[in-house]
Amino acid sequence: MQAQDSTTLFFLKLWPWVEANKNRLIAGAAIVVFAIFIIWYMDCQREAKEVSAGQALTQVAMANGGSSSDAYLQVAARYPSTMAGQRAMLLGAAALFDTGNFAGAQAQFQKFLDEHPDGEFSGQAALGVAESLDAQGKTDLAVGAYQRVINSVSDAMVTSTAKFGLARIDESQGKFNDALGLYQDVANANSGSSLGSEAGVRLMELRGKTAPAPAPALKPGQ
Repeated sequence: MQAQDSTTLFFLKLWPWVEANKNRLIAGAAIVVFAIFIIWYMDCQREAKEVSAGQALTQVAMANGGSSSDAYLQVAARYPSTMAGQRAMLLGAAALFDTGNFAGAQAQFQKFLDEHPDGEFSGQAALGVAESLDAQGKTDLAVGAYQRVINSVSDAMVTSTAKFGLARIDESQGKFNDALGLYQDVANANSGSSLGSEAGVRLMELRGKTAPAPAPALKPGQ
């Protein structure tokens, strides 16, 4: 009973303040409702844009067999803030790489990194930059780019691919111990995959090349 009386007394004291400030309270409530509506509307617009971007990306992939860089990049330019738009930019860069336009691919991969440094696909874009530099014969820059991927990207497959690329460069430069270590890492981390199998093959081939020659057999009487 005492608690009920206290509650009643509280509301009796509050009521004059409510009456005096009802216009402000109504205005505040209206602002809150309007803000909720704006957030809801923006979410709906974002979802609709994401759906449209996904449909556009699917149409490009089906119409061009996944090989038209221009079509992919147009989708990316039309829907830059969507996940589908980000995928389209990455696919456009990959299509440029596949057609031998390594400088163009590098520029697009780097553009992706500049615009989405913390994006879901940033690791793949960083690897694309490294592979594009490698394909252009810019070996020193490629080595640095591969190292950055290995040191900063958490995606295991991306880092394994970077290690494999770096191992190939080390092998070509005669840094056999470094190459052996990298090939071993890739083979161990990707057993059962095509990348792991290829790393294992290269590992065995390189071991065969670097194994010391057997000592000549001693002739009788020596």
